[in-house]
Amino acid sequence: MAVKEEVFYEGGPHMGDLIINVLLGFTVICLPLTVGAIVRALWLRYRITNRRISVTGGWQGRDRADVIYSEITKVVTVPRGIGSYGDMVLTLRDGSRVELRAVPKFRDVYDFINERLSERAKKVSGSLGSQP
Repeated sequence: MAVKEEVFYEGGPHMGDLIINVLLGFTVICLPLTVGAIVRALWLRYRITNRRISVTGGWQGRDRADVIYSEITKVVTVPRGIGSYGDMVLTLRDGSRVELRAVPKFRDVYDFINERLSERAKKVSGSLGSQP
């Protein structure tokens, strides 16, 4: 018998990340950033449920990382793109980090994740940028 998971967000990175990096790609210096944004847009997918966070990415979407909320010790957010999307870094109990880049509606996603964290993790989590 499988346990039901309620999906809060399922999808890829925000399109603003791709658009900004493609526009910057007309300069040779920003070409690696543009290639990274295209690869993220093609193969990076997030699935955030009430039980875990799954990140599928890598070349052609072959890598997958699943994180359960009890393993998260800290969440840090950074707003980007006029605050319409942002980055999140999840620090796990073993010291490793999972990076979520260009998450759409990242403030809502952060609030959803923060509700499921331990009290100790909630105290050390927050934002590096200003939030209204």
